[in-house]
Amino acid sequence: MKATSVVRTGMLAAAAALMFAGPVAAQEKKDDRFEKAFFDPQLVLQRSRDIGLTPQQRSAIMDAVKKAQTELVPLQLDMTEPALDLVELVEQQRVDETQALAKADKMLKIENEVKKAQMSLLIRIKNILTKEQQDRLRTIRDGGKSGDGAGSPEE
Repeated sequence: MKATSVVRTGMLAAAAALMFAGPVAAQEKKDDRFEKAFFDPQLVLQRSRDIGLTPQQRSAIMDAVKKAQTELVPLQLDMTEPALDLVELVEQQRVDETQALAKADKMLKIENEVKKAQMSLLIRIKNILTKEQQDRLRTIRDGGKSGDGAGSPEE
């Protein structure tokens, strides 16, 4: 029964984290221009030959990804304790609003640091790529359509 409780608490903590991430992700999805301005690091690396990525560029991108991972893992771990605490608070019959909001605030501050680290990575990657490489990536990402909005579904 103890193991079940630990698993349940872990699942609830993950749900709490998603509860905060969901509205933010939905808000970000509404602004396509922001999303289209950057490139998924995996896409860049997977299509490195197609876009003519040089060995130096690949190395710089890998270094940026490693740096971001080094920054992100501790932050994600730091978010676990307040998430678990928040879950315990909101599972109670009556929720102490002050305590719950304090834990939520702590989680949101950490989440903000995560987002800043992610944004930094995306900016670094974009700045490493040439205009031509960015154009090729947009074409690949958007399914072959031109990036000017004038593309038609026909080929």
